[in-house]
Order: sequence, then structure tokens, then C-alpha cells
Amino acid sequence: MTTATVITKTAALRIAQAAHVLSDVNAGAFAAKLGDQLGLPITEEKLSKVTVADIKLILSGEETVDPDMDSASIKLAVRHLWGASDDDENLPSRTAYTDGDIPGSLRVAIASNTEENLDGHFGSCPRFLIYQVGRNDLRLIDVRATSITDDAEDKNVARANLINDCQIVYVQSIGGPAAAKAVRANVHPVKIPEGGQASAVLQRLQAVLDAPPPWLAKILGVEAKSLSRFAEAEED
Repeated sequence: MTTATVITKTAALRIAQAAHVLSDVNAGAFAAKLGDQLGLPITEEKLSKVTVADIKLILSGEETVDPDMDSASIKLAVRHLWGASDDDENLPSRTAYTDGDIPGSLRVAIASNTEENLDGHFGSCPRFLIYQVGRNDLRLIDVRATSITDDAEDKNVARANLINDCQIVYVQSIGGPAAAKAVRANVHPVKIPEGGQASAVLQRLQAVLDAPPPWLAKILGVEAKSLSRFAEAEED
């Protein structure tokens, strides 16, 4: 049996793209398991019927899979298997920004799989949305594709360095080792498992800038509001 009768060229490309977003999954082994489940030959029509439950079943026997593998990455892999794409025309528009335009602002990265959403895993999201966040201003200033980190020896280090001008990165999921590498790049990871629209998440951040919790106060270089009462007591 020739390779052409086992899997079509388009199906092979879709499987490779899906395996890419599933951290540390071997594309060949993944294709073989899909073949076992779907039957040969593997065609685009068969891949279009794959579900999230199917992928979870396949991954359940993978010893090399990140134990923090998240549903968002699996959903993105399924989209690739279906042949769905997130073309540049569907990406949010950037807003002009020059350093100093928003005094006292933070730069924040959002792990994103689709449009202007926080729905990505740190290690597999196809892009980071970069925002400048001030008390009364919120601007999307850049969209950074993570594909340039694909050939790095340590992809998580490369991803952390890609956003090392940001103080915070919001993710739907991140593993412990990856979180440590982000921290070493001076980027504070914040996990929001439920995800959501990026602007809504960042508006919640804006709401606490005047009275930041300790972790945010440290980033801003100011005293945490929760600690200020103790300082006032000492002065009295």
C-alpha cells in the first residue's frame, strides 16, 4: 500500500498543524492513532468529523503529553483537523502607540487562539496579543505570531523572550516549568481558566490599578492598598 492510499496530502498537513499545537505530541504517532480510530485511508472528510472527545481519547495514551494540556489547545487542534483557519483578516486591528503615550501604563500579553480572545495555552497559542493598559486607556498595540519560536531549543523560553517587554501575560493555561521561565523573563503569568474576551479581562485589570493587590503593586513599584493601612497606623 502506498503512502498516497494511506493518507491524502491535505490530511497530512492538517494533522501536522494539529500536532503542532498539542505540545510534545509526535505527529507521526498522532497520525497513526487517528488512522486506527478513523480507519484508512485518512481523508479530509474523515478529519472533518473528529471531535474534542476523540482527541482526548487519543491523548490519554500519550506518555509525553503535557499534563497541563488544556481544552483550548485541543479545540484548536480539532479546528486544524477540520481545515478551519484563522486568517490575518480575522485578527483584531492594532492601534498606534508611542512610548509615553499612556503614562503609568502596563504592557500586557494575552495568549490567544482566535480573534481578540483570551483562549490560549502559553506553550501552544499561535499568537500573543499585546496591549498597553492604563487607568483610562486600553490599546492593542501589537499581534505577535509564535511561529518564530518553533525552531527554538526551548520553545517556552523563546515564547517568554518574545513577550519580555510585557509585565504580565494572561493565559488560559500554563504548566509549572513554563510559568517559571516566564517569571525569569520578568513576565508575571496570570491564569484565567475560563478565558473570555481580552478587553473584558483587561478592563478588570484597569479597575484595580488605583488599589492594586500585592502582586500587581510589586509590578507597578507602588505600595499595595491592602498594606497601606498598616503604614498609616505606624505614622499615627
